[in-house]
Amino acid sequence: MLAVQQLEAGYGESVILRNVTLRVEPGQVVCLLGRNGVGKTTLMKSIMGLLKARRGAVAYNGHELTKAAPGRRARSGIGYVPQGREIFGQLTVYENILVGLEASREKKAVRSIPEEAIAKFPVLPAMYSRRGGDLSGGQQQQLAFARALASKPDLLLLDEPCEGIQPSIVDDIRDVIRSIKADGKTSILLVEQSLDFVKSVGDYFYVLEKGAIAWEGGFEDLSDEVIKKYLTV
Repeated sequence: MLAVQQLEAGYGESVILRNVTLRVEPGQVVCLLGRNGVGKTTLMKSIMGLLKARRGAVAYNGHELTKAAPGRRARSGIGYVPQGREIFGQLTVYENILVGLEASREKKAVRSIPEEAIAKFPVLPAMYSRRGGDLSGGQQQQLAFARALASKPDLLLLDEPCEGIQPSIVDDIRDVIRSIKADGKTSILLVEQSLDFVKSVGDYFYVLEKGAIAWEGGFEDLSDEVIKKYLTV
């Protein structure tokens, strides 16, 4: 599915990621952990092509994407919910979801918002005419999810989906991730600070430390020692 090999990336003269290698297999929920500022968002942007790799490779379903534009990566079946949501505040909820269809692999003539994109967020249809900027943080996060799901991605990148939202919406997002996982059609690469959250949904875990993978393993390997060494502030 997704293979990142010895990736190096950064901003200006600063190198943030150093020889990062990770994989996401079909149907997996892979969680990327680490303290603030270690490069998690930089890695997500590099996978999406929003930040060019200096070295290394990104491949998806056997196709080389290292130099591909973000649009091509999205149309290849990768959905992205960025940190901070980045919904379009002046567009309506309906228009925001339509934007997600630009990454659809279906012919434009037959494009329509798929039922599965909004079925997981039943509150959204009632808000179709509202501007995205008028929604609460939790509602905007649900909208960002629906926008990403509109293109029916095979892989979903989620960058801090629970950041700054109320506990009830966090529970809803957990249920959505579990539902996607149960469907078995879409893999997920998840960046999240809450250990309880990632433990409740994750299959495999990577820990970033100073821009490099410092540890990886399954749920049973995520010991208190690992948590204390790499994640405790």
